[in-house]
Amino acid sequence: MKKKDLRRYYKQMRSELTPAQINVMDDLMLIQFQKLPVDIPSLIMTYAPLDTLNEFNPQLITDYCYFKNPNQQLLYPLMYEVEKENEMIAVLVNDDTIFEQNEYGIDEPADGTDVAPSAIDMVIVPLLCFNSGGYRVGYGKGYYDRFLKQCRPDCIKIGFSYFEPVDLIEDINEFDVKLDYCVTHERYYEF
Repeated sequence: MKKKDLRRYYKQMRSELTPAQINVMDDLMLIQFQKLPVDIPSLIMTYAPLDTLNEFNPQLITDYCYFKNPNQQLLYPLMYEVEKENEMIAVLVNDDTIFEQNEYGIDEPADGTDVAPSAIDMVIVPLLCFNSGGYRVGYGKGYYDRFLKQCRPDCIKIGFSYFEPVDLIEDINEFDVKLDYCVTHERYYEF
């Protein structure tokens, strides 16, 4: 399937998940995350989920990371457009950070310190689905692929999916950035 068809299909599939199913899968994904062969880093970029799309909420993961590494600091994306290109920066947040909704309904930090992509140790990447090769289908604006190209090669790129991998994403291209791991409620995948 092509990305646009996968987007439509997996948005529909996620919309059919009940809150009870999501809670169970979230707990199971935390267990799978704990099995990853990685040390919990200090600088983690996460995101605010779109509840209207039943998007995975990484709060359980970042809470666990903080428990394992109290020095952990969180970054959130701030999206903007420059010369018709979708760009994103990472903003360091704390307990006092105020969040505001952007035009897509995503909560973003209204203030904070920008951090260079090269300083980030781990990025939790939103997705709708992924394939067994580590490529993901996002929401189609390219924010994350452009951002991830600026990160260090050893930056851990990880996704969380309520569904197992698809067989084929027909229109993968040179701009797509592969994940290092994807976690589902059944297991984790390493690429």
